[in-house]
Amino acid sequence: MTARLLSAASALALLASPALADSFNRIASFPVAANMAGGEDKARETSAEIISVSEDGNVLIYTDSPLGVVGLIDISDARAPKPLGNVALKGEPTTAHIIGGKAFVGVNTSESYTSPSGHLAVIDMATAQQVASCDLGGQPDSVAVAPDGSFLAVAIENERDEEAGDGGLPQMPAGYVVKLPLLQGEADCASLQKIDLTGLAEVGGEDPEPEFVDINGAGEIVVTLQENNHIVVIGADGAVAHHFPAGAVVLENVDSKTDGRLDFTTTTDPIPREPDAVKWVDADHFATSNEGDWKGGSRGFTIWKKDGTVVYDAGNSLEHAIAEIGHYPEKRSKSKGVEIEGMEFARFGDVPYLFVLSERGSVAAVYDVTDLAAPKLTQLLPSGISPEGAVAIPARNLLVTANEADLGEDGAARAHVMIYELSDAAPAYPMLSSKGADRLIGWGALGALASVEGREGRLFAASDSVYSAMPSIYEIDITQSPAQIIGQTLITRGGQAAQKLDIEGLTSDGEGGFWLASEGNAEKLVPHAILQVNGQGEIKREISLPVELLAHQTRFGAEGIAKVGDTLWLAMQREWGDDVKGQVKLLSYNLASEEWGAVAYPLEEKGEGWMGLSELTVHGDYAYVIERDNLIGDQAKVKKIFRVKLADLQPVQPGEPLPLVAKEEMRDLIPELKALTNGYVVDKVEGLAFDHEGNAWIITDNDGVDDSSGETLFWNAGKL
Repeated sequence: MTARLLSAASALALLASPALADSFNRIASFPVAANMAGGEDKARETSAEIISVSEDGNVLIYTDSPLGVVGLIDISDARAPKPLGNVALKGEPTTAHIIGGKAFVGVNTSESYTSPSGHLAVIDMATAQQVASCDLGGQPDSVAVAPDGSFLAVAIENERDEEAGDGGLPQMPAGYVVKLPLLQGEADCASLQKIDLTGLAEVGGEDPEPEFVDINGAGEIVVTLQENNHIVVIGADGAVAHHFPAGAVVLENVDSKTDGRLDFTTTTDPIPREPDAVKWVDADHFATSNEGDWKGGSRGFTIWKKDGTVVYDAGNSLEHAIAEIGHYPEKRSKSKGVEIEGMEFARFGDVPYLFVLSERGSVAAVYDVTDLAAPKLTQLLPSGISPEGAVAIPARNLLVTANEADLGEDGAARAHVMIYELSDAAPAYPMLSSKGADRLIGWGALGALASVEGREGRLFAASDSVYSAMPSIYEIDITQSPAQIIGQTLITRGGQAAQKLDIEGLTSDGEGGFWLASEGNAEKLVPHAILQVNGQGEIKREISLPVELLAHQTRFGAEGIAKVGDTLWLAMQREWGDDVKGQVKLLSYNLASEEWGAVAYPLEEKGEGWMGLSELTVHGDYAYVIERDNLIGDQAKVKKIFRVKLADLQPVQPGEPLPLVAKEEMRDLIPELKALTNGYVVDKVEGLAFDHEGNAWIITDNDGVDDSSGETLFWNAGKL
């Protein structure tokens, strides 16, 4: 089971908030593997799913289902969170909340789908020991705390087996909601009330599967029945007061095909909302995140009156905004797109904010919901991979997200908790957006960057093989903040989108077009090649690498291209079979004589991952390269810019002993990568270009939001 609960409102909401300012910015990122004790295997899968905060705002608690623990983080200094360790539980934790000196944790102990069980564990925070429990009679998913602290509400989902039959409903036993009184901070298990929800929903009415609960100031409980596509409001007396179907949405101009193309032109059939998270936004209205499950998912969120009236539905608007900042997950197009799952609500001063989490886009959307019928999207915040839960701490002007994905491989992204602060600083993210273009331009996976003489205030970038059906060159206006993508040129061959390309290098041809370096992959029949395109993106010339080099090829080919006079230079990413260990080739191709040549470039010492080149560009009397390892976060050691004198590039024919060039380190990028948005150090620093003033611009490849946080960092690094 995957828990899907956001934190309930805490007593902090009752405290006076400090004066407000303009925007949220991330101030810290905490890898939850740091909460493991000395001697533990920190390579084990971890997760940060549902998160809450202590009443004083200084301690975070989150559920970690893979480890079977709740983790604690000291955020008394929010910019320097400290691990407080994990508390092991006998079962799978689904939600945790701190009330006073105790944590109340929903724990799933089910033996099977047909025999669900679970309890509410009570943990003494001072001793980190379980001191009590309440049998809940079924599998708990979400838990909410009444604003006045008088009771808990628990969604007992008793979830279905997606592999049984067609994965649909009914699959007994039915779920229900538990209302559990709290007396002086202690759970009154003897007074536990089970609230029956059967017979309400049109879909699987005999098998309600409550997913998410929240409680308003009047003691009313709202609960989503996700698989049933139904919403129920339970009165303060514990009886059902309102219930209604969540309905369906027709989406226009969305991408509904997973085909390597960002094509927002489809109109869908009616899609059931199948809401997941739900949060009260005032006494009479709540919002749902419409993630979907077995039949639905409308890629957005809805604001409702508690009688079932739709006040606002996001439609395609949030997904389009996410596409504009390069976070659209194309590989999820045929399913649920950006997949809106989590949600939080809080007032910061006089402003009511709704925070909406995109699990697959890995962003947190910030909405000002002063006007419930017309929410205003104020920001899109970068999160870790797959944000699952969030908690707002208005008394400290903080927002926290819990990001559940742990890729688990060496050097890969781990699960993180991320902290944001509301302040008068300008938004640090996004650094690049297509918002304001004359049409919706979805983009991502930008690994090549170039300037063009005479095009002041403009840079050009190219996407790699992630978007195999739409290889493109993007024009970027760097005079704006954030920088703006203002145009997209499709690379074509014979009037159709070119196939079998992996564009990793880009340079002006001086004739209104570009030279492209395409990294090959023999296993996928993608050739290593140089291509020339005109200003309309039409391929006019193709040059294959010589057979004597291809005899030693790997898939790690050209990652940068530059033009010096009549010669094209290419940076090969990693060693091929004929290279000296720790050295890679800089290849040359003379356009006039059609002769190939090469020199050897010395790589930095390899650490845990691999070491290679990611870019080559020419400025003045030097060729500049980006050299990097393939590690992220604290494991990352090398993300650097070096330069080589052009006069030292004296190539010899391939097959001859290659002259080894000398390099000069110009910039260690790791401090900048840490400071730009206070996230973890990303892997793929891949693009470098100089503007007309000689400033170095750098871009990172976000892998098309596939096993990535989706963040694209794009910044002016100044003079080198």
